[in-house]
Amino acid sequence: MPDQDGTGTTSQHPDGVKRAGSPGSRLDRWVDAYAQRTRGMTASEIRALFAVASRPEVVSLAGGMPFLSALPLDVVGEALARLVAERGTVALQYGSGQGDPGLRSKIIDVMAPQQVDAHPDDVVVTTGSQQALDLVTRIFVDPGDVVLAEAPSYVGALGVFRAYQAEVVHVPMDDDGVIPEALEAALAQLAAQGRRVKLLYTVPNHHNPAGVTLSAPRRPRIVEIARRYGVLVLEDDPYGLLGFDGDPLPSLHSHDPESVIYLGSFSKTFAPGFRVGWAVAPHAVREKLVLASEAAILCPSAFSQLAVATYLEDHDWKHQVGVFRELYRERATATLDALADLLPTARWTTPRGGFYVWVTLPDSLDATAMLPRAVTERVAYVPGTAFYADGQGRQSLRLSYCYPTSDRIREGVRRLATVVEAEVELLATFGPESRPRPTGAAHPGMASPGPDLN
Repeated sequence: MPDQDGTGTTSQHPDGVKRAGSPGSRLDRWVDAYAQRTRGMTASEIRALFAVASRPEVVSLAGGMPFLSALPLDVVGEALARLVAERGTVALQYGSGQGDPGLRSKIIDVMAPQQVDAHPDDVVVTTGSQQALDLVTRIFVDPGDVVLAEAPSYVGALGVFRAYQAEVVHVPMDDDGVIPEALEAALAQLAAQGRRVKLLYTVPNHHNPAGVTLSAPRRPRIVEIARRYGVLVLEDDPYGLLGFDGDPLPSLHSHDPESVIYLGSFSKTFAPGFRVGWAVAPHAVREKLVLASEAAILCPSAFSQLAVATYLEDHDWKHQVGVFRELYRERATATLDALADLLPTARWTTPRGGFYVWVTLPDSLDATAMLPRAVTERVAYVPGTAFYADGQGRQSLRLSYCYPTSDRIREGVRRLATVVEAEVELLATFGPESRPRPTGAAHPGMASPGPDLN
């Protein structure tokens, strides 16, 4: 019998008992010692692309990296030098597990446009919003619990849910975000099956990866449905300030602060290298988040927190957000124009902010199978399957326009169109059986009839 690592070897002592840590496995001697939860850990398809996408000859439309060259790096550098010179003994020391009080006060101002009404004591500073996702899942989700997530959904959240052995059930979206009727139908069916739903995870503003925004009329309906079924809403909002036109819509949190945990981040509006995010939660939940954070990291980086606080205090951060918004607006327009000119056989969403466009390929094309050819043609994207927990999304892909210049974006779409044309010709010659058939909903604007609850 082959061992768990598939090497065809076994690791047994003379008494016939298999020992954890025995040297029989050629790939990993500890394969029998890992916790059961590690079986759900898989590599991110986005991270796997980084080595290729970072090559200068490749036009990367894959990673959601903010365009940091637009920051006044000289001003940031001077602020950091002053911070070390004047407050170095504080910035380089241990800090509070909940986060620096001064930064938490400034976060209240940052959330004001989204109408998040909170007190600094309600805020827990985290190592990026990714840690906040992990902490919330850790304190609420037991193995086998259900987490509802939009279809498609943020790959980093799916990885967290998988790591804690949650069952992810996707809820369809359209161009106005998650569909309330589909959410209620999913909750009713899960309740009838006796399955325990703990969280509804949503990215309501400039969705990653779909690029759509949850409409204003739907927001209170989503919160009311979740509240009625006793499900906590986890609102992830890294892109809320990066809308191209007008003020942000009121947050889901604003409709019921006791039913929603709001997550924010400075990674998209300042710099991801500082790894500063936060969660706003009801009092009792906040206390558990702090305890869970202290158990994991003792405290978030004092230096990073004070660096962000100094930036917010000394620099016109609202103007800087406006610079980013205009820059991303131009690149989004370049992406949409290039798709219309060079890839008219596809369909795509029209973002009103954020970093992403969700593209649906012509019928029978498989974005995952097509990726090696795309890399050969020196263009990178993320296949749609990365954003589903159940194998959907083969006909779709995500394009990120935040980092390349407009000229590079157009060249990348041109290369992508060349790949699509070659794939279409291949299918015309050899038939659809030459490529795997796509499964599931491929475009948020063409949602499937309902979630797959099996």
